[in-house]
Amino acid sequence: MTIGIEDAYRRALDAFGMRVHLIKPGQWDLPTPCVDWDVHALVNHLVYESLWAPELLAGRSPAEIGDVFDGDLIGDDAVKAFDFAAHAAVTAASAEGVLDRTVHLSFGDVPGREYVTELFADALIHTWDLSNAIGVADRLDPELVSLCADWFAGCEEGYRSSGIIGGHVPVPANADAQTRLLAAWGRRAS
Repeated sequence: MTIGIEDAYRRALDAFGMRVHLIKPGQWDLPTPCVDWDVHALVNHLVYESLWAPELLAGRSPAEIGDVFDGDLIGDDAVKAFDFAAHAAVTAASAEGVLDRTVHLSFGDVPGREYVTELFADALIHTWDLSNAIGVADRLDPELVSLCADWFAGCEEGYRSSGIIGGHVPVPANADAQTRLLAAWGRRAS
């Protein structure tokens, strides 16, 4: 049985959220594997993305939404901000028929299924980034790694050529699936 993308997205956000709950007060300024992002900026990015999801999945365009989600979205309670945003995003992604809708993104229209898949992949990879930054277990769910790798194989070069990800990191031939996926996203697993 293949996992549905809406369930994969929920599981990836849950995993990221578990790490958010583990962040200690002195860790918000720690660097992450994401260039120019510390832990605060990384968590803010996932909150931002999660707040946009219900709006875009409901058919609104980026122009209609405007800059309402710009700036610091986590304030003094990052855990509460993340939990609220993630719940809203997962609820929206699980709505009846949402995967078959057209989603209007800044670069053009995509099917809802593709947009939710992109959200899932981003949450999964950033779970590893956050784990790495705060020094907690960095093993990702193998089923989610496999799903992401299968999808990403078809769009990796598009991501790379648009500058969204860095160069492919070389890995040994015997590298595990997680290491290979991270390398495809420009991450060097330690």
